Amino acid sequence: SSPHLVQVRERIRINGQPISKELFSKYFWLVYNRLEETKDPAHASMPAYFRFLTIMAFHVFLQEKVDLAVVEVGIGGAYDCTNIIRAPVVCGVSSLGIDHTSILGDTMEKIAWQKGGIFKPGVPAFTVAQPERPLEVLRDRAQERECPLYLCPELDAFEGGHRALELGLAGAHQRSNAALALQLARTWLQRRGCWGKAWGRGWGGLDPAVVPRVSAGCLSPQGLGELKEALPGAELAGRPVPLAPAFQPTDAMIQGLRDTEWLGRTQVLPRGPVTWYLDGAHTTSSVQACVRWFRQAALNQEKPHDGSEVRVLLFNATGDRDTAALLKLLLVRFWGGFAGGSHCTWTPGFSACAGTCFAADQQNFNVTLENALTRCLENQRTWTRLLEEKGG
Repeated sequence: SSPHLVQVRERIRINGQPISKELFSKYFWLVYNRLEETKDPAHASMPAYFRFLTIMAFHVFLQEKVDLAVVEVGIGGAYDCTNIIRAPVVCGVSSLGIDHTSILGDTMEKIAWQKGGIFKPGVPAFTVAQPERPLEVLRDRAQERECPLYLCPELDAFEGGHRALELGLAGAHQRSNAALALQLARTWLQRRGCWGKAWGRGWGGLDPAVVPRVSAGCLSPQGLGELKEALPGAELAGRPVPLAPAFQPTDAMIQGLRDTEWLGRTQVLPRGPVTWYLDGAHTTSSVQACVRWFRQAALNQEKPHDGSEVRVLLFNATGDRDTAALLKLLLVRFWGGFAGGSHCTWTPGFSACAGTCFAADQQNFNVTLENALTRCLENQRTWTRLLEEKGG
C-alpha cells in the first residue's frame, strides 16, 4: 500500500510485516539491473517510482512463494499499473470519494468508471453501499466485462443476533470496510476449498498445508458456475446490484477484525501532556468521517485535572486537492464549539529527519520545500478568510 509513513519497506509486506532491509535491497537491485539490461534503447527511461515498486512487489511475492497476494491499486484502477493481473480470485471496491480529479475525473460517476476497470470476466467482485448513480456505473462496467458484481450487506447482518463484531479500527465508516473484507476473505477461502475447514475450526485448526502465507491476486481463473454455488440466494431486492448473503464469520475472521491496525488512520497517540489524534483523511467524505471519529475519541480521552485544555489543529495537504473545501468542513464541524486559545499550524509535508536512517525514505523529489511552504501560506489565508466569513 502507499504511501509509506516511515520506511518504504512498509509498502511490501509478507504476513503483515514489512520485508526486511536485506530482502528489499536484494530484490530492488535484482529488478533494477534486469530492467536496465533489457530496456529498449529507443525508450531508455526506467519505470516511474510507483510502477517500479509494483513490479518489485510482484517479483517479491513470486520469489517468496506467497499463497495469497492482496494488491491495492495506486490511483483509480482502469489504467493503474497494478491492473495487469488478468485473473485475480476476487475484486473489491470500497466507498467511493472525490479525489485525484485531474486523473480520474471530477464526478463520482467518472471515478466509478475508473474503479470498475479492475473487474475481470468471470471473477466475482464486491462493493459497499454507494450513491445510486455511481453504483449504476459500477454495475454497467461489471456487465460489459462479464463480471458478477455483488453488494455487501451491512456489518450488522454478519452479527446475526450474536454479540457485536469488535473492530480494531475506530470510526463508524470502518464497518463497511470490514463487511467488504469479510466477503473477500470468504470468497478466497471458498475458491481454495478451505471454507468448510475454516468454518468448522478457524485457522488454528487447519492443516498447516492449508494455512496460507499471506502477502499484501492470486492468479487462478474461475468460472461463473462456481460463483453461483458460492453465493446462493443473492437477490436483487430492488437494488441495481444483487445483495450477497451474509454468513457467520469464523473465529479467525472475528479475531482479524479485532486485531487490525492501520497506523496514521484514526490513531490516538498519548505522549505525556500531549495527545495526538492522527488521521490521513484527504477527501470531503473522509474528513467528515474523521471529524465524527475525533469528537467521539476526544470525549473518551481523560482530561487535565485543572480543566485546562488546548486543542491544536496541525494541517497539511498535498497534490491538487481542494484544501478550502476540507478546511471549511474542519472549521464548521471540528473547530466550532471549542474553547478559545486553540491554534492552527500549517505545516509542509517534510519531516525533520536529516541525519537519521530514515532520511532517504522521507524524501519527496516531486515537491520543493518552497512549493510546500507556499501551499502552507495559502492554507493559512484560506482559514483566516473562512473565520472572517463565520464572524469568528
